[in-house]
Amino acid sequence: MVKKDIYEHLADIYLDASSKKKKRVKKYQKNFKALFFISIGVTVFLAVSLLTSLIKGRNSLLNTEVALVVSPDAVKINFHFDPARKESYSLDLKKLDLRRFKALSFRAKRADFHDTMNMRVEFTNSFGEKGEKYVKNIPHKWQEYKIDFSDFKNISDWSGMKGLAFVIEEWNVKDKRGVVYLDNVRFSR
Repeated sequence: MVKKDIYEHLADIYLDASSKKKKRVKKYQKNFKALFFISIGVTVFLAVSLLTSLIKGRNSLLNTEVALVVSPDAVKINFHFDPARKESYSLDLKKLDLRRFKALSFRAKRADFHDTMNMRVEFTNSFGEKGEKYVKNIPHKWQEYKIDFSDFKNISDWSGMKGLAFVIEEWNVKDKRGVVYLDNVRFSR
């Protein structure tokens, strides 16, 4: 090979390589532009679908519950009605103002599959007024309960609440011993 042939050969290699790089850069620029426009389209689609769901009222974020959680952990009420006639779990509300809330919410279940039971839920205010509501047929699996404050008929003032009690009475259970679990006790608006 002659020097001239070598120079031409090197020039061809160099020019071909540089032209290939330019082709690659142009190809990636086209791909980047396509991805950019696709991402804009997806963003616009998601924004429009979010707005339509907000307008139609189907957004779950708007339907969330505002609540004051009183007892976030599960509580176990273990009853044995040999000498006793009732067992209870009480919460000291320390003159809590509940006027801005509308309901008591909690989850409950019984431990024994065959037992049938009812539970009394009782509020007491600082004036000594007591309001009660019975929760009937507590199931073996967790069930959510929501009791409106209007169901506690004897309470006229919710500004200074003294206590909340969950009471299991001997005449409201089939078996004389068992367990009831309470969870996520809260006041909701």
